[in-house]
Amino acid sequence: MPAGRREPIKSFDFAPGRRIAGKYEVIDRLGSGWEGEVYKICEVGSDIERAAKVFYPHRNLKNRAAQEFAHKLYALRECPMIIQYYTQETITFKRQPVTVLISEFVEGELLSAYVARAPGKRLHVFQAVHLLHALARGLESIHRLKQYHGDLHEDNIMVRRVGLSYELKLLDPFYWGRVSQRETRNDDILNLIRVFYDCLGGSVHYHRLPREVKEICCGLKRTLILRKFRTISALRVHLETMVWS
Repeated sequence: MPAGRREPIKSFDFAPGRRIAGKYEVIDRLGSGWEGEVYKICEVGSDIERAAKVFYPHRNLKNRAAQEFAHKLYALRECPMIIQYYTQETITFKRQPVTVLISEFVEGELLSAYVARAPGKRLHVFQAVHLLHALARGLESIHRLKQYHGDLHEDNIMVRRVGLSYELKLLDPFYWGRVSQRETRNDDILNLIRVFYDCLGGSVHYHRLPREVKEICCGLKRTLILRKFRTISALRVHLETMVWS
């Protein structure tokens, strides 16, 4: 490696009990991704649980990724499905400044794990429709603000409560930079229907699903889906007014 260049940090691997910024104590590691790692932490003194997203410096040049993520969460603070952003801290790790974003800690189970526990590892049709409706309503509140999630999949959806309807949280809204609003909006719609399709068992079970479900999935054909559901509101209205044979 050339002189003066630092080796990229590929893992923090903070152990339980470690202090972050002198204010928070690590409880557990929740996961990792391209930008960094996420930890469950406890606020020292109050014992209030939070979440900490710790950014790899080489993925957060000039602190842009962290700032964009924080601004995204702040812009969506009135949307009930989005986690609440609290504050930003800077720590030193291996002599490098590292940004840490502190946010709401969400109890629950990832949708991927929830579906994996279901009989046959797939949801019943009406469970899946209720899930789709809850997600559509949540995304609708985001789209009204001309904001978008941009990276919706089963590991970015947290199931908090199940009953007559689902209580859900959406994790890690993705920053799209200069991608057009229309393109990002369409991706949210397509990704949402893909989640619905996968929760029902995907291609293995698709041919046996009711006609009403197939009319939503449209065989996952992008053009057909976007012609039928030009907005997330159109999908939500369709679900609320559809007639089952």
